[in-house]
Amino acid sequence: MLNRKVDPIWVLKGCIIMAIVAFAFSAFSASFAPRVMAQSSPSVSTDELPSFRNMSGIIPNSENLPQVNFLSFIGNIARTTGIYAFINNMTTGVTPAGTPITIFGWQELLMVIVGFVVVYLGAVKGFEPLLLVPIGFGIVFVNIPGAGMGDAGVWNEELNLFEHQGFLSVIYNAGVGNEFFPLIIFMGIGAMTDFGPLIANPKTALLGAAAQFGVFATLFFISIANFLPGVAFNLKEACTVAIIGGADGPTTIYIAAKLAPHLLATVAVAAYSYMALVPLIQPPIMRALTSKKERLIRMRQLRPVSKTEKIVFPMVVFSLSLLLIPSAAPLIGCLMFGNFIRVIGVVDRLSNTAQNELLNIVSLFLSLGVGSQMTPEKFLNPSSLIIVVMGLGAFCIATATGVLVAKLMNLFLKEKINPLIGSAGVSAVPMAARVSNKVGLEEDPGNFVLMHAMGPNVAGVIGTAIAAGVMIAVYG
Repeated sequence: MLNRKVDPIWVLKGCIIMAIVAFAFSAFSASFAPRVMAQSSPSVSTDELPSFRNMSGIIPNSENLPQVNFLSFIGNIARTTGIYAFINNMTTGVTPAGTPITIFGWQELLMVIVGFVVVYLGAVKGFEPLLLVPIGFGIVFVNIPGAGMGDAGVWNEELNLFEHQGFLSVIYNAGVGNEFFPLIIFMGIGAMTDFGPLIANPKTALLGAAAQFGVFATLFFISIANFLPGVAFNLKEACTVAIIGGADGPTTIYIAAKLAPHLLATVAVAAYSYMALVPLIQPPIMRALTSKKERLIRMRQLRPVSKTEKIVFPMVVFSLSLLLIPSAAPLIGCLMFGNFIRVIGVVDRLSNTAQNELLNIVSLFLSLGVGSQMTPEKFLNPSSLIIVVMGLGAFCIATATGVLVAKLMNLFLKEKINPLIGSAGVSAVPMAARVSNKVGLEEDPGNFVLMHAMGPNVAGVIGTAIAAGVMIAVYG
């Protein structure tokens, strides 16, 4: 018998039939057994009926629960399905601007679809899967009707804690809505980063600084956008949107938590999305602004950088930040701390933890927490659309400015630099540097500019942190 082949279709049919029979029997007995027993025993009063209910299969101490017949049982089951909720749900919410709004079930369904699209881009298309896959699942989780995974909970003063708080809400409050997760991420990035290319060729720091023009240009354009009907961004909100141009997710979350927490969801998702789409956004801009001759420029191999230089560099940068821009010191300090434990060579266990286990765990929670903020009231509104468009504009301007400044530098340099590395001035490490290298290899398969591009790339991380510190110092 065990060796005989069984048709899976017949097995499935048998399971379905058994489930239907069990369902019908339980519904019938729950609905009709008490009445049958009462009718067959006229001497039994209705007050004594609970004892008979227990005999008929009803769980003791549940006599006060509403009686359910077969039809109401079916109706209750139908009303708890996601299909019913997506069609009939109507709840209230508040937009980022504080305006009450009605949320319909189809809007939640639309956000679930958006979440699966984000997962598809990460899992199938390979666009930063470590970020987009958990962000996408966070979007789906928080928009499941009735699941309560994003519920804020109710504060219990006696117990001094939140009750009925959703899983995603716990993650968000633990580290996304404050500076905890972004700073841990920066620590891990520092432990993974080699500042050698920047130390070996300091002039590439200008390209990292040039890319920040996208941030401040967008700040200006957002201020101008306030003249449009229905648009009203104050300077704190404008700074939060403009920092997207740096293509640095942790910095974007950090400044949003400081200046405009209500915009954190939209700007964080926009920043991470553009980081993931670097291979699609940057190459057309790079090709449009450079000639074939410029893309063929070969740069001399970088000089070796001593261990002493690598140890001194993070301490000097951190010291300058705390002396000149204290508001940027938390970001730059964590970045340089992570790098310092990498280069000194005596705490390898700490360095490995920071760049592997710790970074992976925090990245997972940070991404889920970011996705949990993608709810209809926060995303499906005109302000969010403007943020997404302005963020894309900021990223494009930053890319273009880096390339143009590299071309400008070539007018004064004896040893020319390949303008393609200017696009790596944004903070998407190391994706932007890889894209610069890829575009260069398309023109000349033997022209590797990856290490040269890492100079402006890591400089862009520092530059974006400094830009965020300036904004927080002025408007925080």
